[in-house]
Amino acid sequence: MIVAENLSKSFGAKHAVADVSFTVSPGKVTGFLGPNGAGKSTTMRMIVGLDRPTGGRVTVGGRDYTGLRSPLTEVGVLLDAKAVHTGRSAQNHLRAMAATHGIPRSRVDEVIDITGLSSVARKRAGGFSLGMGQRLGIAAALLGDPHTLILDEPVNGLDPEGVMWVRRFVRHAASEGRTVLLSSHLMSEMALTADHIIVLGRGRVLADAPVDDLVRQWTRATVRVRSPRTQELADLFARDGVSVTHLAADVIDIEGALASEIGDAAAARSIALHELTPTSGTLEDAYLRLTGDDVEYKTKDI
Repeated sequence: MIVAENLSKSFGAKHAVADVSFTVSPGKVTGFLGPNGAGKSTTMRMIVGLDRPTGGRVTVGGRDYTGLRSPLTEVGVLLDAKAVHTGRSAQNHLRAMAATHGIPRSRVDEVIDITGLSSVARKRAGGFSLGMGQRLGIAAALLGDPHTLILDEPVNGLDPEGVMWVRRFVRHAASEGRTVLLSSHLMSEMALTADHIIVLGRGRVLADAPVDDLVRQWTRATVRVRSPRTQELADLFARDGVSVTHLAADVIDIEGALASEIGDAAAARSIALHELTPTSGTLEDAYLRLTGDDVEYKTKDI
């Protein structure tokens, strides 16, 4: 279990993390989300002792990470896949890490096989593609067979097979009772992988809830309507709490009204409906609404 209590970190006058509290429980995958500059990486660095908190405390299994006697066997960490001696082979990099904890070479061979690195294990890590570098970083995180996994953007650069493997792996790890904290900017992948979501924005916790609860709270159902008389339907539902988006001459999306309500209104006025399709909100929709006012680096519309 990872527990942050009133965790803060300042760099000069900038408050990167401000009074953050959360718990990452074992037995489920916890997604860690937020815009660039939200404080996710700083928080992860504080969890594993790479940054010292300005205030508050964070523990792993009830202890400070820096106090762990055998870190690799208790916490597996992937924060920067490029943090590798580029002149070493993948195998030698992992063997050097294993030697610091008395981990046998057989475990090195095992994680190389698990992560699909067997064919490049003796090649220099400096020549690896982004995806292969990620696989090496994941192999390093798994080396000590830890109870806690902290993975920052583990699917970055991976091909579809690799992305699916990471998804299956972290869910399996959680099913074994391990604590899994996973960050990603891929909302569609996070929706398939995570059970619980923590969202940061400008160094503050914006949400801390199960995925379904977060989506339900921060999105509204949308109904796709296709009809030769869409303008009449749009006028009927022009009221507070309902928004209508015109997609084509005969297609509109109505947000904030039930499909049954739209269907009844159309029937009462003999308006033909060629399509009436309700769709639920997505994690991406919820995330964008939740963080809309907390994006530090905004781009211009084009």
